[in-house]
Amino acid sequence: MSGPTAPHDVMPGAEPFAFAGGDGSHGRTGVLLVHGFTGTPMSMRPWGEHLAAEGFAVRCPLLPGHGTHWQDCNASRHDQWTTAVETAFDELSAECDRVFVAGLSMGGTLATRLAEVRPDDVAGLLLVNPALLTQRLDAKLLPVIAKLTGSWAPIASDIKKPGVTELAYDKLPTRAMMQLRQLWAATRADLARVTTPTIVFHSAEDHVVEPVNSQVLLDGISSTDTTEVVLRDSYHVATLDNDAPAIFAGSVDWIRAHVTVDENPGTGSPAAETR
Repeated sequence: MSGPTAPHDVMPGAEPFAFAGGDGSHGRTGVLLVHGFTGTPMSMRPWGEHLAAEGFAVRCPLLPGHGTHWQDCNASRHDQWTTAVETAFDELSAECDRVFVAGLSMGGTLATRLAEVRPDDVAGLLLVNPALLTQRLDAKLLPVIAKLTGSWAPIASDIKKPGVTELAYDKLPTRAMMQLRQLWAATRADLARVTTPTIVFHSAEDHVVEPVNSQVLLDGISSTDTTEVVLRDSYHVATLDNDAPAIFAGSVDWIRAHVTVDENPGTGSPAAETR
């Protein structure tokens, strides 16, 4: 039996990115961006560029198994994804006084998961079409499908705006999808641990993640400061769609409103308390 194959090269345009930012108002504020399942940082780059232009420090990692070949994704595990997000968060926190976490789809799941396990560290959550479950009928067959084949029909580029294509896999890695389902279950079980301010942007029409996901999240978290924004002119990958400018501008306003004047600059991120 042959050993595992070496990971493939990163696709051009799928690279992780970081912007220095540094607005100087009430200390330095960072925003960690997290892309979605089978996607890449490309889907988050315009948002990141907008945030950086507004003075925020920005970082967006490439999740393990992503941005190369779908077979690499099948060899990845959900704990590798959460570790990558936590590592990027710690790196950004070392440079900033506070860090907000923003995610698209599975990126929203991972952002929420981080706020569950480190509720005192995350300054706020900005979620775009976050995923926690699926109501698709064929999902019930996924355990069987994953044993029979490593790939299925793709879920990428659900975008309403003409001429825009998401840089993502052209197949759905079925074994990685099983990992995602485990991440969903763990995240749903701990939603009540989320106490950080949260804003959720979700599309009224989404062909990948049903809008009920956002309602499940908002109903389950313990945050007393929540905002829901319905996107009327975008599908799933809203960060590249018609409503992207509204997401970008709205996120800047929301973050600034949550950077309070009484915070002491230069203290760094608070240590997580034992819960």
